[in-house]
Amino acid sequence: MKKVKYHYNKQTLRYERIKPSVGKSLLLAMGFLVTSALFGFAVAMIGFYYFDSPKEKLLKREIEKMEIEYSLMDQKLVQMSEVLDGLQYRDENIYRVVFEAEPIPLSVREAGTGGSQKYKSLEGYDNSELMVNTVTLMDRLRKKMYIQSKSYDEVAELIQNKELMLSSIPAIMPVANKDLTRVASGYGMRIHPVYKTYKMHTGMDFTAPIGTDIYSTGSGTVVHVEYNNGGYGNHVIVDHGFGFQTLYGHMHKVSVRQGQKILRGEVLGIVGNTGTSTGPHLHYEVIKNGVKINPVNYYFNDLSPEEFELMIEISSNHNQSFD
Repeated sequence: MKKVKYHYNKQTLRYERIKPSVGKSLLLAMGFLVTSALFGFAVAMIGFYYFDSPKEKLLKREIEKMEIEYSLMDQKLVQMSEVLDGLQYRDENIYRVVFEAEPIPLSVREAGTGGSQKYKSLEGYDNSELMVNTVTLMDRLRKKMYIQSKSYDEVAELIQNKELMLSSIPAIMPVANKDLTRVASGYGMRIHPVYKTYKMHTGMDFTAPIGTDIYSTGSGTVVHVEYNNGGYGNHVIVDHGFGFQTLYGHMHKVSVRQGQKILRGEVLGIVGNTGTSTGPHLHYEVIKNGVKINPVNYYFNDLSPEEFELMIEISSNHNQSFD
């Protein structure tokens, strides 16, 4: 109950009730309201700070679930990346080797997916690092999958051309040589027959009587026919496609013309002693993507394993070449 205040009036000699003024009443009321508001605000701040509202509790549960989902996604992306690495390994070391396709440079497979500005929109949040890591993993995986898909497209095309490729690769010996007695000199540093100094011999020499047939070691097109008194002498170059070419030098007679299509085993001409040569023989070269390589590795259609080992041994002798 509200207290009632009185004061003693000396003139009337009576106790009279004190009535507060309107201004004071308003001031008291305003003070009470302000105090109540401050108290309510303090209670509310304490409540907000120490106690979560139902909506905040729901949002926190959703954030926790999102973090778990991001973590699981990262694990799955890592697993997918490992599987893709296995596919890339088989692609580089089996498929592309079998079909003699050039490997895809690591710089291409591991190329970046964009600068730091690409993920600018994900910065500034409590979970920015988690989101950026996940998106980065996804971008890298997408890039690697695209490169691998293109590689498989290339391998698929090579598979379709497998029969043509297998018939085109130089895989037999250029002269009848089952007993291997006609191997005179192999690929590598050899003594030059004229200058008597060590010089790189970029092919293999097969000795044979003049008139011995020379066979194309793979199917292809005759791209060069030259008659010359020096160098390779009368010689022929055949383009087999797939980056392969073969050269047949010091021929006595050429039986094909430039632009002619030929099959593996078809006669190109006969052994001779033309050009820079010290005796009747065939100088034979295998050229892959413009580089002269050792022909001894391309006789797999003609030789047994034992014969191949003997061929390696004979051709490795550092004897004098015939040209």
